[in-house]
Amino acid sequence: MPPYVPLRDYAPIGDGRTVALLRGDATVDWLPIARHDSEPVFARLLDAEGGGFIALRPTEPFKTRRAYVPGTNVLQTTFCTARGSARLTDALVTGFAGRLSWVELVRRVEGLEGEVPFAWQVEPGTRLATASPWTEDSLHGSLLSSDGVVISVRGCAHGSERRGPRDVRGRFTARAGSRHVLVVAGAEDGPVHVPVPELSDEGLDRTIQAWQRWSCDFRYDGPWAPAVQRSALMLKLLMHEPTGAIAAAATTSLPENLEGGKNWDYRFGWIRDAAFTVEALIRFGLREEPHAAVAWLLRAIKRHGPRLHIFYALDGSLPGGVHERSVPGWRGVGPVVAGNRANDQMQFGIFGDLMKLMRVYVQAGNLLDADSAQLLRTLADEALGLWRQEDSGIWELPEARHYTSSKMGCWQALTEAARLHELGAIDGPAAQWRAEAEVIRAWVHQHCWSQQLGSYTAWAGSDSLDASVLLHAASGFDCGPRMAGTIRALQRGLARGPLMYRYSGMEREEGCFVACSFWLAAALALTGQVEEATALMEQMLAQANDVGVYAEMIDPQDDSFLGNLPQGLSHLALINAALTIAQCRKGKRESRPDTGS
Repeated sequence: MPPYVPLRDYAPIGDGRTVALLRGDATVDWLPIARHDSEPVFARLLDAEGGGFIALRPTEPFKTRRAYVPGTNVLQTTFCTARGSARLTDALVTGFAGRLSWVELVRRVEGLEGEVPFAWQVEPGTRLATASPWTEDSLHGSLLSSDGVVISVRGCAHGSERRGPRDVRGRFTARAGSRHVLVVAGAEDGPVHVPVPELSDEGLDRTIQAWQRWSCDFRYDGPWAPAVQRSALMLKLLMHEPTGAIAAAATTSLPENLEGGKNWDYRFGWIRDAAFTVEALIRFGLREEPHAAVAWLLRAIKRHGPRLHIFYALDGSLPGGVHERSVPGWRGVGPVVAGNRANDQMQFGIFGDLMKLMRVYVQAGNLLDADSAQLLRTLADEALGLWRQEDSGIWELPEARHYTSSKMGCWQALTEAARLHELGAIDGPAAQWRAEAEVIRAWVHQHCWSQQLGSYTAWAGSDSLDASVLLHAASGFDCGPRMAGTIRALQRGLARGPLMYRYSGMEREEGCFVACSFWLAAALALTGQVEEATALMEQMLAQANDVGVYAEMIDPQDDSFLGNLPQGLSHLALINAALTIAQCRKGKRESRPDTGS
């Protein structure tokens, strides 16, 4: 096996609590047990030598093709060799009553033609250089351990096992009509479940059915429906079912450039991502996930208030500091970190994200309790004064400035708070909120507009551009001539074909940010350029990998993936662009105030 493979090679599977990443040959290179944000027991993705992996592949030269079972996050890989073919089906399975209390990876091999010899190996890693794995005997065979995580490996027709100091391995041959099952079950700091392979095999079928039932509840028949559904399934993988939190991504420390230094941990719940996700899921007619996410977010804010934090740990706590791990990183590009340095920043745009989320939630027929209603009024009043201050902006920059999209976000917060008041959801000075929102609009038009560029700028008084301004076509701040001019300036200054950098100067530091291109597509549609929006959408759909997955960034030089994956914001932006373009095509866009200058 090559030590590292391109990030485009990875396909995720998950169970509502953790995500595994499989490379093209079906080797599992990433699997935290038992949560998204646990130190991963299998992390070859970031540490080829000691990270750990779960391999199952032919011992002869082979070619592969792969796809998800329709309507699921269950992956099938077909291996073809000179002597035959076989199909591997991979899932992190669920139980009769839903999520299991342990992590269980089921790998089923079915012989299709001829015969295909397979070898498998389960080798836990050092949990990013924090543990020393080992094997041991038990009443039920070999166990694998790594710092509190204990793993049991069982199978049906999976060949004789051979145990090494830190791994278990075996071989078998698949023939036409044969069926082989390998089960890897793990738990942390608790009793060990020893899987029964025959029941696990049934569990794989049950998991397929559960995913397909969820997809049946997903209602969307507009343009690009397969890509929209796949993106919704990717978001479902990032939802942490025990709490309702939504992780921004499944991984940490995948580099934004190959020079290193820009490696972040996104295994937290951002207010911004939660807001976008809940809005999308409500528009699809889903109920359980939006309610769980809103409840988690309100609990976290109340627990750690009165300050509004930009993200929280998946259990609702406040994240600690950043800790570097002594492992090389993907392709040796470090650092590898746990934690995110932005946890103490102020970002005023999240006030708008939160208020819109709550307005969409209420309009969907839900009710706010008295404490939540009072909390939202308090936050609206806070935005009333805070907008005049500098912050770190949506991109979590170290320089505090008067960022344009932050001011627009405060405008959105006050506008949405007034709408919540009109819906009877919160009390408060709605007239004052609306009046101050107009003060913010006037301030932005005066201080954050460049007549020379014909564009909104990244911050007051600058001549830099920022793609996040595009979000405020959808917020209603501006769908008129100024936003249309901003779109043209961004296309000239930040676009590279269908791809787009986040803001001026980023071509020297990182790849293009996937979400920005989808934001551009939505903004084009909202400013009346539906045909151009449609063409951009088609180009961006071609940028996904072979199974419809997006990372955080794409290098415009060679279309390689960069950054963490699967990246929730990338898939959210795809969904919202598709929905927006579909609405504009039908002429059913919500009426907006005349916001052009």
